[in-house]
Formats: sequence, structure tokens, C-alpha cells
Amino acid sequence: MKELWTTMASMMGVWAFCQSILHTVFPPEFRFAFVKLFNRFFNWFSSYCYFDITEIDGVNTNELYNAVQLYLSSSASVAGSRLSLTRGLNSSAITFGLSNNDRLVDVYNGVAVIWEHVVTQRQSQTFSWRPLPEEKRGFTLRINKKDKPIVLESYLDYIMDKANEIRRKNQDRFLYTNSRGGSLDSRGHPWESVPFKHPSTFDTLAMDPQKKTEIMADLMDFANGQSFYQQTGRAWKRGYLLYGPPGTGKSSMIAAMANYLGYDIYDLELTEVHTNSELRKLLMKTSSKSIIVIEDIDCSINLTNRKKNVNTTGRNHNEASPTEMRGGPPGSGGGEEGGNSITLSGLLNFTDGLWSCCGSERIFVFTTNHIEKLDPALLRSGRMDMHIFMSYCSFPALKILLKNYLGCDDGNLEEAVLKELEVVVDDAEMTPADISEVLIKNRRSKEKAVRELLEALKVKAEKNRANGGSREKNSTEVEEEEEQEKRALESPKEGCELQESCKKGGKRKKGKREKSKYRRISVWWFQIM
Repeated sequence: MKELWTTMASMMGVWAFCQSILHTVFPPEFRFAFVKLFNRFFNWFSSYCYFDITEIDGVNTNELYNAVQLYLSSSASVAGSRLSLTRGLNSSAITFGLSNNDRLVDVYNGVAVIWEHVVTQRQSQTFSWRPLPEEKRGFTLRINKKDKPIVLESYLDYIMDKANEIRRKNQDRFLYTNSRGGSLDSRGHPWESVPFKHPSTFDTLAMDPQKKTEIMADLMDFANGQSFYQQTGRAWKRGYLLYGPPGTGKSSMIAAMANYLGYDIYDLELTEVHTNSELRKLLMKTSSKSIIVIEDIDCSINLTNRKKNVNTTGRNHNEASPTEMRGGPPGSGGGEEGGNSITLSGLLNFTDGLWSCCGSERIFVFTTNHIEKLDPALLRSGRMDMHIFMSYCSFPALKILLKNYLGCDDGNLEEAVLKELEVVVDDAEMTPADISEVLIKNRRSKEKAVRELLEALKVKAEKNRANGGSREKNSTEVEEEEEQEKRALESPKEGCELQESCKKGGKRKKGKREKSKYRRISVWWFQIM
């Protein structure tokens, strides 16, 4: 054993002596050229080519490295038995990646590629204004030379798109609002945000399954239609109008759309926006892959139908009064004294004009309880491309509610009960919100919940049949009451003035009646005389 170690030490000494002679005889330039020639000779006979993707490109982070890391975390063909788990900032999901110096085989369009995560220690760090990490990280992509055009042309772009999709799904979504109007915060943003945690999905949405499938297909066609919109020369946006009675699930539909696509929501409050320029600024500060919502557009600002009869001023019925084109109630002074002066033209440019093209992949959603009150200019295609009627609860929607709140499928309920529900639900005209309230109240007992629900549906159906033709009259009265309440909330001074004028009018009428009474008595007295 001693002789073996002595022999190895002698050989290492000879190797060090020869190496020093080589470094002395052959200059560094010659050695570098020799290594380069050897690598070229080796690559000439090799059928593979290699691409290195480092974590840091100079002093900046390489975006392609992060994209590859996210893309490989979703691959199902992980060959390594050792994985690294990560959870990003504002992320609700845990992702895994390749450990140090591990490999993964991926297949793209029938082409097999090999990824290797290479991690080495950084030898020496020169002075830099940005300290570099101690480890040098990167990915090495190995592919066949014949497959090089396929990989370089489409594979890397596919990785970037897939990584953006994964990042959007894993990242927490936000709900934005413009409570400050057009003013900016310390960071220069006019929007305030809170995490969006609404649990509504299309699976839990009480709606006709066929209609839901149609809406989901339209949303997916929009999300995947970038090339289509570019080819046709259209802005990458789409408008939806949700209309129907209150409590039919319009807000839940918006939340389901956001969860389905993974988009943020911008809840635009028009009453907080004073001018058209502020509206444009808000639009410019919205991000792509977002849903811009204007709820109860018929109540936000006064955008009524412009086609009205000739009024007392003699104006033509096709002309719009200044108060109709401005926000706020009549007599509010428009843009004076801090009033709202958004015009219908400004809102149309917001949704379908040149300013609507300052971003991409955005959805505009408008909601209203009275579609007949909206101006026809708002309803045409390009501004509201798809009109979705949120109706009263139907039988398919009722079965979804029973499954959500009670866990009852078709097999859990008696056939006779299902037939009774199917017969009475259409005549009852109850909203999903009303039915949900009955189910929530009795969710501890399924039999009691179904029994009380059936009784409530029968009572409501009988009431509707008893009212009959008077329902239109009642709906008109309800609309008038809603309009009066809205005006009273928007301008309480007008309500007080109206009450005072009514009191003064009553006093004047009482005085006139007393004077007319005295006049009749005096005439009767003179006739007697």
C-alpha cells in the first residue's frame, strides 16, 4: 500500500511539472484556440446542439429563465426524484421545479427535448453596484440539430405564453375601485385594490347549463383570439351586457367570469368621475387581462333614451337635453360646483372609441335592471357584443341550487317532488337569491328545506296568478318608486324643497277655498236683500 501511494505521488508530481512546462512553452492564446478547435471537432460529429439560458443576463434578471422555470414546474414528465418547492409573492399555489443539476424530458409537437438545471459556484465576484448571487444558475436545452428550426421558431414562444398563463392562474386576483375619482395616490395610480376572493364559478352559478356553456365558449374564444383580432383589425376587447331583475346573479356572473379567465376586476364607479378626461385616465391605468365593470349603468348617471317626445321647450325629439347628456339628476348643475359632467359621447369613446384601444385583452361588462332605459347607442355591437338575460330561476338552475346548498342530486330527491318543483318554479318567478335564502335558512335539514321551498314556490305562483294583469301596473309603480328614491338619495335638497312646496301649495289652496266660501255667502246675502 505504501508503494502505491508513493507511485501516485510521483505521477502527480510529473503531471504538475509537465503542466508548468506546457504553460511556459504554449501561450494562453494558443491553448484557447486548441480548446475551441477541439469543441468544434466534437460538435461536428455530435447530433445535438445546446442552448444555455442563464438566470442573470449581465446585471438584469433573464425573463426567459423565469418563464422556463414556471413552464417546467407544470410538466407531468418530471424524471427527477428530487424537486424544489416554491411559492411566489401574491400567489395562492405552490409550484415545484428542478433541483440542482437535475434533468427533465419534454415533448413538443412530437419532438423530444432535454432540460438540465445547471447550478455552479461563482468563482470570483468583481466589484459591482449590484451584488450577484454566490451560485450561478441556468438551464441548458439539448435538442437534435434537425429539430433546431422548430424549437427556435415556436417552442420558446410557447414557453413564454404558457408561463404567463401559469403565473396568472397562481397569482391572487385583485378587485380595483376608483373611490378617489381621478386623483392619484403616492405611486401615481388612480385605483385602489383589495384581494379578490369571490368563490363563484360557472359550476356553482344558478343558470341554464346550455346558456352557461355558450358563455364559457365565447369567453375562451376571446381569450385565445389574439391572432384573430389582429388579422381582422379589431381591438382585442369584448363587451357584455347583463340585464334582468335584481337578485338573478349578475354580480355572481362577473365573479365567475373573472375566476374562469383569471382576470382582475376594475369596478368603475361613474359617480366618482367628474369629466371625460378623468374617465380616459382611469382607462389608461387599467391592465391587460382585466374585466372593467360598470354596474347599474341606468342608475349611475343619467343616460336615458334620447328618443323622446317634444317637450314644453319645443325641442325636437331626437335632440338630447344637456341634463340627459350629463351625469346626475336634472337641475344638479352638471359640471358646476363639483357635479358630474360625463357625456354619453365620452362613455362611448371609453368603450368603443380610440381610447378603448390603449390596452389589450380587456372585457367590458355592464349591468342593468331596466334595459329599456338605456340609450340604443350603448346597446349596439362593438360596445355590448353579447346581451345576457339573467332571468328568474328555472328548473335547471333550481337543481344547481339544490346541489350547492343541500348536496341533493336527482337521485336524492323523490320523482314526485321533482315534478312538483318543475311545474311550479316557472310560474313562481322567484329569483335565485330568494330561493337561496330559503335553502340557507333550512340547510341543516334537507327534507325541511325542500318542503318549505316547495311551499314558498306555490304561494308565489298563486299570488302571481291572482294578480294576473295587474302585474304590469305593479311593476310600473315599483319603477316609479325606485326613481323617486334614487332622486331623493342623489339630491336630498330637492326632496325637501318639494315637500315645502307641497305644504305651501296646500296652504294656498286652503286659503282659496275659504275666500270662495265667503264670496258665495256674500252673494247669497245680497240676493236676499
